[in-house]
Amino acid sequence: LCHLYEGPVVGGWYKVLDRFIPGTTKVDALKKTLLDQGGFAPCFLGCFLPLVGALNGLSAEDNWAKLQRDYPDALITNYYLWPAVQLANFYLVPLHYRLAVVQCVAVIWNSYLSWKAHRL
Repeated sequence: LCHLYEGPVVGGWYKVLDRFIPGTTKVDALKKTLLDQGGFAPCFLGCFLPLVGALNGLSAEDNWAKLQRDYPDALITNYYLWPAVQLANFYLVPLHYRLAVVQCVAVIWNSYLSWKAHRL
């Protein structure tokens, strides 16, 4: 179910990002990565984790407590993986293939998030 949320949101984000920063130079890729990881990733993760909690039947109070506990570690872990992936993605991959590249890496990432979301 979370892929129904993830795919359209990330795909739309890439289109918006490409409108704001057209081009595929190294500098353009770096700017896109900084915006992606500095703005989009924290917001996306902050929405994704509570969505999973709600789908798992957590009360609002339990979901909030879980978000406060899990979000900082998940965000730090995000920064170990995604900046390098996104820099290469924005520099080397045409827009219409970027979501596919991210979805391949996301198999590993979503396994981590699933484990994180289902920890008590």
